Amino acid sequence: MKFLDQAKVYIKSGAGGAGSISFHREKYIEYGGPDGGNGGRGGDVWVEGVTNLNTLIDYRYQQHFKAKTGVHGMGRNRHGANGADVTLKIPVGTEVYEEDNETLICDITEEGQRFRIAKGGNGGFGNAHFKTSTNQAPRRANPGIEGDERTIWLRLKLIADAGIVGLPNAGKSTFLATVSAAKPKIADYPFTTLHPNLGVARIDAREFVIADIPGLIEGAHEGVGIGDRFLGHVERTRVLLHLVSCNEEDVATTYRTVRKELEAYGNELGEKEEIVALSQTDIVDAETLAEKTAELKKECGADVLHLSSATHTGTDTVLRAMMDHIEDARSAEEDDVPDPRWQRTSLEQ
Repeated sequence: MKFLDQAKVYIKSGAGGAGSISFHREKYIEYGGPDGGNGGRGGDVWVEGVTNLNTLIDYRYQQHFKAKTGVHGMGRNRHGANGADVTLKIPVGTEVYEEDNETLICDITEEGQRFRIAKGGNGGFGNAHFKTSTNQAPRRANPGIEGDERTIWLRLKLIADAGIVGLPNAGKSTFLATVSAAKPKIADYPFTTLHPNLGVARIDAREFVIADIPGLIEGAHEGVGIGDRFLGHVERTRVLLHLVSCNEEDVATTYRTVRKELEAYGNELGEKEEIVALSQTDIVDAETLAEKTAELKKECGADVLHLSSATHTGTDTVLRAMMDHIEDARSAEEDDVPDPRWQRTSLEQ
């Protein structure tokens, strides 16, 4: 299935049905009076998060969604039926923006979460509604209210526990294929990965989701190469694995280049917890590996792990380090959740 993480969609909620002007006519009943029914309410437009989707490709082929109009009122006090709603099924992790692609409407982060993005119009009143003691034969009814129409943007940001960043050919996809059942494209040329890939890694009976995004190069935030649009898919991660290939002549400059792009992207991406690792360690000797490790450690100011996906050397160590950061982040998030009992007590006071 082709990956698509952004789509522009036109939506329109249903208009309300018109009220009816009608008078009761029946033998032996004099002055039957008004009996026009009300119109039905127009259908709403909703978005709902589902877990069996990981792309917005469905909205490449259909961009217009319209809810049904409410049925008009009829005589004999028959009210019109409400119009049917329309629900857009979107992957969990999708953000919905206004037409300017900047104003956030809602962020769907859980399965089954729903949000109404266009409300249907109310139905009009029939003439029976306007009957009073001084106006017993009203000849007026309301038309239904028009529905809302707007253009929205759907922007998918994959929900993963960890993200892998680095220059092209740093070994990101190879690492993902080694530690999970994912099968990303792997080749010996730059930008083999053209869209994000997800994989589930397991270590010590624990598991977490890893996101691999296309490689970054200098100037990615200005659109160079594939650009930085896919960095949004690691915004929700709890830790980043920064891979630097041993094949690079200057590992310090390589590390600095990627860090500069992360900080230029913003959204606090440059402040995330980071694990730095030298990848493809099987292609250099021990002396060269020690030199590159010292250079990279001096640049990043943290311990540098060693990793070779080809020989499976160091993969478990890296996974355990990532899992430790993820569990710490999860614990911190649970501590930040307020106790509902405390909230109830405070409100009662």
